[in-house]
Amino acid sequence: VQLQAYGGGLVQAGDSLRLSCVASGGTFRRYHVAWFRQAPGKERAFVGYIKSTGHTNYAESVKGRFTLSRDSAKNTVYLQMTSLRPEDTAVYYCAARRGIGGSRHGEDYDYWGQGTQVTVSS
Repeated sequence: VQLQAYGGGLVQAGDSLRLSCVASGGTFRRYHVAWFRQAPGKERAFVGYIKSTGHTNYAESVKGRFTLSRDSAKNTVYLQMTSLRPEDTAVYYCAARRGIGGSRHGEDYDYWGQGTQVTVSS
């Protein structure tokens, strides 16, 4: 499966943004999909995942502000981000895996999108 991440941009603190992860080449509805982010000079960090069942799990830093959803008909997973903060600035990557469930660890994912830049100004 191939993944393409879209929707990044430059926004102000408090704004909202929606990222999309569009898949091709596989039965996407069977995949568990996660978002990770990497800020300059920092390690990649888990943001959240959505299982094939729709169950979600989030990092504490984004819980209550970010929401994952998926549209199987469009082979797309969305990351709705609200109340954005400057510390949310990063390149955001989507990743997918098969298997028994989601994971907070990037090494558990087999497929990665190219990343999309999110910049939040104060």
